[in-house]
Amino acid sequence: MSTHQKTLKIVTNLDRAAIERKLAALRDVAQAEGLDEVATLLSGCEGAPRARLEQCVRDALKSLSGRAGHAEVKAQLELVELNLPNL
Repeated sequence: MSTHQKTLKIVTNLDRAAIERKLAALRDVAQAEGLDEVATLLSGCEGAPRARLEQCVRDALKSLSGRAGHAEVKAQLELVELNLPNL
């Protein structure tokens, strides 16, 4: 049996609108996967000041740390984190 891993394309040129769209999509995924705390942490990020947006992402990542699974959500949040300097 072989295992396949998705390759995450590292995109570091997301603007605020793209970051906010990605966070909204991640919030929906988190909710669908039963990650209510993460979904709550990602709520209300759209239109927030930079510091608040950065805190939303960091808190969501912290909430996922130590949890098994949810690799795709973690990877996408890390991708957003890499793009935070673009705000």
